[in-house]
Amino acid sequence: MGAAALPASAQNWQDTALIATAVSPATFGGANLTVANGTNVITLSGTNVTWSLHGTVPSGVSLSGATISHSGAASSPTSIVADATDGTGNAEAIVIPVTLGTDSIQRSSPPTTVSLSALADSNVSGTVKFSATSSARSTDTVNFAETNLPTGLTSGNPVLTFVGGTAAPGIYNGVVVTATEADGAVLHGTFNLTVDANQVSNYGDEVNRFGNGFDAFRQEQHPGAIIAGWTATQADPATHFLLNAGTHQGAIQLEYAPHGTGTGLCVSDPGGGWSSDPLRDGLILTSCNTGPWQQFIPQSNGTLLNVATGLFVNPNGTGSQLRGGSSATPWGGSFYRFIAFSSLPG
Repeated sequence: MGAAALPASAQNWQDTALIATAVSPATFGGANLTVANGTNVITLSGTNVTWSLHGTVPSGVSLSGATISHSGAASSPTSIVADATDGTGNAEAIVIPVTLGTDSIQRSSPPTTVSLSALADSNVSGTVKFSATSSARSTDTVNFAETNLPTGLTSGNPVLTFVGGTAAPGIYNGVVVTATEADGAVLHGTFNLTVDANQVSNYGDEVNRFGNGFDAFRQEQHPGAIIAGWTATQADPATHFLLNAGTHQGAIQLEYAPHGTGTGLCVSDPGGGWSSDPLRDGLILTSCNTGPWQQFIPQSNGTLLNVATGLFVNPNGTGSQLRGGSSATPWGGSFYRFIAFSSLPG
């Protein structure tokens, strides 16, 4: 699996597919929504709702309870949007054409109610895609967010994906999807989610696209030993490492582990702190600790960024010491993924 899928505190799972049951949409709990002109104000009313103004409103327009007022000079006719939200967070939006007079606001024509319906999902190639219909215009944007997800999955819009996920396999009930329309209409729905996942070994090596991995040069096992680039294989214990969750957000730590046995020595970019290091930012082994020098954050493109130095891990050809650089190599050697020992060449 790609190392980018193993942020700190993640479980040792690689998600392979998500399957959702059909969404059960909620029902808007408000009723009797009306918009009426009062004396220089607009009065909103409805059952089981609270009111709010949506988006940017003209200067001087405000809402107090269910009363919209205007303080200021007259200006051009416009529209404002008031959202009516029920006790469970579902909402309908009321688009109100208004005339703004001096210290006055009046409804100028009948308002339009915007609501969401047909909230649904579909299972597509191991992902879950959401859809909903706005009563306003077919072109209105509807955004989706999911909550109550299992640890290891993040919300997606409009697609909830397994890619990069580290959730444990199982069935998770009561996942919530929220659809939100551009005018503020909201509709919730619930569904059950099945996660398919494979357990991930943390024993292997970080390997680039050319097959070169991290290598304890000449199998030296001491603080200060050089980390070079070398073909990663099952037969070469110098290319065996344990992938540990880092102590910094999103980071990993690599512990030298010939034949799968940890040595207590971890890959580090000491940033010039070791006089014996041939390169200022050359990678070496140092005693494992929680400091930032041993913490590498996998980037979405597969590069590894050192927490302390802010430099990318770069190779310089087979047998050469790995070192930190301000940018990744242009020829692609800096793009790594963690390969489990069982998947390394013999």
